[in-house]
Amino acid sequence: MAVEEGVEQVVAPPQKAKEPSEDEKRRKKIAAGALMKAVMRPGGGDSTPSDGYQVVYHSTVRTLDGVIVESSRSEYGGKSLCKGTPIRHVLGKSKIIVGLLEGIPTMLKGEVAMVVSDDLGVVKKVITEGQGWESPREPYEVKAWISAKTGDGKVLVSCTQGEPFFFNFGKSEVPKGLEMGIGTMTRKEKAIIYVTKQYLTPSPFLPVVEGVEEVHFEVELAHFIQVRDMLGDGRLIKRRIHDGKGEFPMDCPLHDSLLRVHYKGMLLNEEKTIFYDTRVDNDGQPLEFCSGEGLVPEGFEMCVRLMLPEERALVTCPPDYAYDKFPRPANVPEGAHIQWEIELLGFEMPKDWTGLNFQSIMDEAEKIRNTVLREFNHVNPQDDEEGKIFANTRNLLHLNVAACFLKMGECRKSIETCNKVLEANPGHVKALYRRGMAYMTLGDFEEAKSDFNKMIKLDKSTEADATAALQKVKQKEQEVEKKVRKQFKGLFDKKPGEIAEAGTEDGDQPAVENPKNDDREDSDGDNSDESHETAEDVPRSSWLSFLWPKRLLAALGRPGCTIL
Repeated sequence: MAVEEGVEQVVAPPQKAKEPSEDEKRRKKIAAGALMKAVMRPGGGDSTPSDGYQVVYHSTVRTLDGVIVESSRSEYGGKSLCKGTPIRHVLGKSKIIVGLLEGIPTMLKGEVAMVVSDDLGVVKKVITEGQGWESPREPYEVKAWISAKTGDGKVLVSCTQGEPFFFNFGKSEVPKGLEMGIGTMTRKEKAIIYVTKQYLTPSPFLPVVEGVEEVHFEVELAHFIQVRDMLGDGRLIKRRIHDGKGEFPMDCPLHDSLLRVHYKGMLLNEEKTIFYDTRVDNDGQPLEFCSGEGLVPEGFEMCVRLMLPEERALVTCPPDYAYDKFPRPANVPEGAHIQWEIELLGFEMPKDWTGLNFQSIMDEAEKIRNTVLREFNHVNPQDDEEGKIFANTRNLLHLNVAACFLKMGECRKSIETCNKVLEANPGHVKALYRRGMAYMTLGDFEEAKSDFNKMIKLDKSTEADATAALQKVKQKEQEVEKKVRKQFKGLFDKKPGEIAEAGTEDGDQPAVENPKNDDREDSDGDNSDESHETAEDVPRSSWLSFLWPKRLLAALGRPGCTIL
C-alpha cells in the first residue's frame, strides 16, 4: 500500500479479546455429539429460559447402565442435598453441571425469578403481577398475607385468613430475607420468596427454627402506607392516610406549581389544639399558593410536593421547619411542634411562556400575583418588625400588579391597585409615581401633575424622577393641543357670529347658546324647538358640544368659545 510522504500512518492497536467466562470455557470442552437430549414428554408454552431466569427442576443422574448416582426425587431416595425437594438455580449465576447448563435453556419456559441478594440467598418467584410500580421501603407500614413453609412443605407460620399481618418496614419485625423480598413487590402482587438460613434473622413473625436450611414464604402484598422521613432524622414525617390518584412520584407536583390544598393545623399537645382549618376559617375555600416562593412553611411545602392529587397526609413537623422561620399564627406559641392534615386537591404546572404574546404573558403574571396577594390575608405578623416586613412585601406585590395593568392598558385598574397602597400609606412615593403615570396615560393631566408634585414634597430624592415625569406630562399636553388644533384647523379662526351664520344658513333664526349654560344637557326638554327644525341642523348644534368640554376649550385659549 502506497503511503504519501510526510503523512504518518497510524495503525490502531488490536483490541484485547474479552476473557471468556467459566461457563464458556466449560462449554468448549464438550465434543461434538457428546451431549444429546431426548424429549420424553413435551412441555408447555413457547418460551425457553435464559440467563437471569430461575429454573426449578428435578434431576436424576444415572450411569449409562442405569445406576442412579444422584437424584432430587424422593422416590429415588432423594440422595442429593435437596432430599426430595426440587432444585432451584439461576441461569448465568448458579454453578451447575455443564450438561444441564446446555440442556435447560433448550427446555420450555417454567418461570421467571428475581434474584434479590447477590449470593442467591433470597430469590423471588412472581405468581401474580401487582399494581403500579411503587414498593414499600423504610419506614412504610405494610399489610400482607404470609405463610412460611420448609422446603418439604412443612408449615411453620400461616397468616392467610382474616386480617393481614401488619408490620413496620425496617424495624426487624419480619426476617431480613422476607423483608428484602417484600421490598421488591408492588400492591396486590403474589409471590414466593425463597430465603436461606443466613437471611432468616429472628423476628416476632418467625422465631429461630433449628435445622432448616431454607424457608419458602408465600406472600400476597395487601396494602402499604407510605411513610416518609423527609429529613432522615425522624423529625419531619409524612404519613399518607388516603391514597391519591396517579403514580408516585411521576404525578406529584415535584416542580414549582400552583397548588390547591385544604389543611388543618394542630398543636402537638394533649388536646391536639386546632389553630387553623381552611374549611372553617377560610369560608370553606382551599389555600392556593405557588410552590418555590416561600409562601408556606418549608416543612409544609416539602411534603405537599410528594403528594398525589386527592391524597390526604398527616405531617408531623418540628418548629424550625414550621413557624419558627415563618410568620407565626397568633395562636401558635414559639417553638411549637406542629401537625398538619393536608389534602391536595390538585395543582397546575406553570405555563411555558415560550411563544405566548404579550397579552397572554401579562395575564399569567397577573393571575400569579393576585393569588399571592389573596393568600396574604392569612398572614398575621407577631410584632412591629414582622408587620413592617409584611407591609413592604404586600405593597411591592400591589405595585407589581399595578405595573402589569399599566402595560396591559388597564389604567383604571392600575390606579385602583395603587390606591390600595396609598390608603395604608398616603406618603408612598412609588405608589404616587405609578398612579401618576396611569393618570397621564388616561389624559388626566391635572391628577398626574398633582401626584408628581406630591412626590417632590414628600421625598427630595425623588425630585429628578418626578421632574422628568412632569416634563413628560407637559409634552403630552402639548401633543394633545397640537392634535386638536390640527383636527379643527380654521374652526376657531371665525368669530362666534360667523360660526352661527354658518350653522344656520338654511334656518330662519340663529340658535344662540348662553356660555353660562355650557354644561346643561339638551335632553331635559327645556330647549326651544328650533333644534329640531331639520335633521340637518341636529349634528351641527349638538355633537361638538358633547365632545369638547369647557376645560379643553380653555386649554386651547378659547375659554368663552361657544359651539353651536
